[in-house]
Amino acid sequence: MEHHHAKKLNWAFLAVSFTGLMDALYLSIERLRGQAVLCNIIQGCDKVTSSAYSTLLHIPVAYLGVLYYFLIFLFALWFLATNNHTSLTLAASMTVVGLLASAWFVYLQFFVIKAICVYCLLSATTSTLLFVFGIYYLIRKLRKVGLPK
Repeated sequence: MEHHHAKKLNWAFLAVSFTGLMDALYLSIERLRGQAVLCNIIQGCDKVTSSAYSTLLHIPVAYLGVLYYFLIFLFALWFLATNNHTSLTLAASMTVVGLLASAWFVYLQFFVIKAICVYCLLSATTSTLLFVFGIYYLIRKLRKVGLPK
């Protein structure tokens, strides 16, 4: 992938992962404080964020979101500082996990918990965008090394 495209894509990774990080940080901070999240647009955030599905192995899902978005943000910063494409490859590869997790949590909201959390939907949107950017990057990278189009 030529450097110009990689730089533009990296800025997209930075912006979207930062958005996801701020979203997950808000949810994490409110959980640490024992406070309910503000949910003015759609009611149901509290039901979702306090459900049995809001933790994984006793770790709040929001904390895992902070880790996920922070790692992608760090990989994007790494590329910005070094132009090392390994960082973008790592970020792009991680997005598969984010997409699968988001799909699972959206399913849980709609069909199991039967409540919607706008912050969770924002996270699902950012995860999906990161996945799209990641697949785009990986496909362009594979084509550059001569794999079939």
